[in-house]
Amino acid sequence: MTDFAAARARMVDVQIARRGIRDAAVLDAMRTVPRERFVPKALAEFAYEDTPLPIGAEQTISQPFIVAAMIEAAMIEAAEIGRQDRVLEVGAGSGYAAAVLGQVANQVFAVERHAQLGTAAAARIEALGYDSVRIESGDGSGGLPAEAPFDAILVSAGGPDVPHALKQQLAVAGT
Repeated sequence: MTDFAAARARMVDVQIARRGIRDAAVLDAMRTVPRERFVPKALAEFAYEDTPLPIGAEQTISQPFIVAAMIEAAMIEAAEIGRQDRVLEVGAGSGYAAAVLGQVANQVFAVERHAQLGTAAAARIEALGYDSVRIESGDGSGGLPAEAPFDAILVSAGGPDVPHALKQQLAVAGT
């Protein structure tokens, strides 16, 4: 049986902190969220390796370092995403990045275009008790106008251009 807590701590120390991620809130969030719960059970033993893993619908969960780097970059660009901020993630996948974001932001809204992934991610988030995170299924390129404005928008999956709808949903000084 894998000691997931020890594997998670080792992941943060070796794969994330040693590679330059310094933000304490990001490191704490990565130490907190159980990545093994966001991958298929058959792959749980590989959850803390520095690699993406398949999650279904021909999609993957990003490698842990990429999740940490994306969130830290957004925090720097947004002059510190913090407990008061609202964040939109486009491309929720398994919900892992949204769960990590939920540890540093006030509210996280995530959209996943593959209905089966979105439904599973929403159920997973609810089961884990991440009340500040909401995942919806749909086309994230239109954002979530009913929930806008957002202090930051992270696009985990997208095209070559930023959709106008997402730009319109950013708060003044948002990133």
